[in-house]
Amino acid sequence: MTSKINIYHSATIIQSHRVTAFLMFSSRWRRVLGSFGLEFWLPLPLLGLVFWLSGNLLAERVLSRSYGTVSKLQADTQLEIQLSATVTSIQVDIFKPQAVTRVAVKTSDSALTKLEFEFPTTESSQLESLIAQELGLPQENIRRLAYYRIRDE
Repeated sequence: MTSKINIYHSATIIQSHRVTAFLMFSSRWRRVLGSFGLEFWLPLPLLGLVFWLSGNLLAERVLSRSYGTVSKLQADTQLEIQLSATVTSIQVDIFKPQAVTRVAVKTSDSALTKLEFEFPTTESSQLESLIAQELGLPQENIRRLAYYRIRDE
């Protein structure tokens, strides 16, 4: 029985020496790290990694959540608005090479001062009817207010 106690006692002493050696080694490293200021800087990458991983997990949970939409957006439909504004002038620029006409309509309304249209034709009779249709005005008013510029650019 005394041999068992001696073995236990000698194992405890060896283990105690190992702990003491580790503490001495660790304190020596602390002094070295402390002299360079690394005791503060070494945990920062680990802390950054923890923040990065937790941020990724949080972002993944938020972005993978499904959100119900109340109404769907239809982008392929044209919006038609009825406005009442007094037209002061209509500038028609006809671009012959491109076969396109750009129309700038100036109004006296303070909220809406200028309207711009583009039509795929260069014939004046068609243009007058298209402009009259867009503005909701008679063709006679369009003829009276419009002035034409033909561009060969």
